[in-house]
Amino acid sequence: MLIWFTTPPQGPDLARVALWPAFIGFVLAAVAGAIALPLLRRLKVRQHVYEDAPESHQVKSGTPTMGGIVFAIAVLPLALDLQVPMLGEFLILILGCAAIGAIDDLLGIFRGKNAGLKARTKLLLTAVIALLFLTRLDSSYAEFPRQTLLAIGTWHLTVPYLWWLLLGMLAVTGTIHAVNLTDGLDGLAAGSMLPPLAALAALGFAHVLPQPTMVALLGLGACAAFLLYNRHPAKMFMGDTGSLALGALLAGVAIAEGEMLLLLLVGGIFAAEALSVIVQVGYFKATRGKRIFRMSPLHHHFELGGMNELEVTTRFWGISAVLSALGWWIAK
Repeated sequence: MLIWFTTPPQGPDLARVALWPAFIGFVLAAVAGAIALPLLRRLKVRQHVYEDAPESHQVKSGTPTMGGIVFAIAVLPLALDLQVPMLGEFLILILGCAAIGAIDDLLGIFRGKNAGLKARTKLLLTAVIALLFLTRLDSSYAEFPRQTLLAIGTWHLTVPYLWWLLLGMLAVTGTIHAVNLTDGLDGLAAGSMLPPLAALAALGFAHVLPQPTMVALLGLGACAAFLLYNRHPAKMFMGDTGSLALGALLAGVAIAEGEMLLLLLVGGIFAAEALSVIVQVGYFKATRGKRIFRMSPLHHHFELGGMNELEVTTRFWGISAVLSALGWWIAK
């Protein structure tokens, strides 16, 4: 797998080598999930559904959570050769955010309700991890589009280092919490993550950026495997352990490919979910109790409008695929 770092494949070898890290990610996550599911059940690591959730969600209470540990396991092959630039930085980012999510999940479990770390605490901790990732990434000898917000073919939109650092922190923390908000329906977050990771992997191949491409493919395989356990009706939830890890992985890959702004398009589902919450809360406060959406995040709005969970999920997957294909076409 790691030979691709030094010898990018050409011709017929390209598809074979491209599928290899995705296959590794799939197998590791699938095996880890098969081991984790009965263990989480035995340890009673269960999800507590918040009281304001739609009535149909109350039956999900008691479903094993913290299944997102499989994403952390899927990226462990990156540790096989930390002398390859950028791999250590990705491990810090993904595993660090997974650890924050795990603490949040465990606190919620021990307290017997869906209340873990405070939102500002999670924001601060993920911002620190993001800052560490960005500063180490920039100081490494890895070849990547430095201080780049958007790369379209050979055209790059670059900014001064400080702006890149601040916007990078915003991209990481924003994506992390957007994915966290999206993880409210069976298979929604993991399935919606597949198209943007595929688009970024394709762009990484086109621009010869092996490390972030490898990470995207590992994540792609892991998300596909997690759907074996998380598709409707879910046997296991990823919890904040998984949603924070996935958000960090997606943002990290985009930053390392110089496609920070493209996240808004390829990750449009996640952006829309986060924006719906911001708009709902802001409008509620400004109007002293009125709402724009039936409920936020956005997927709950459609649920309460009469669509069943599977319909909402599959349509969001389709929209994610269209947006990601459009993003790839623009930036290729």
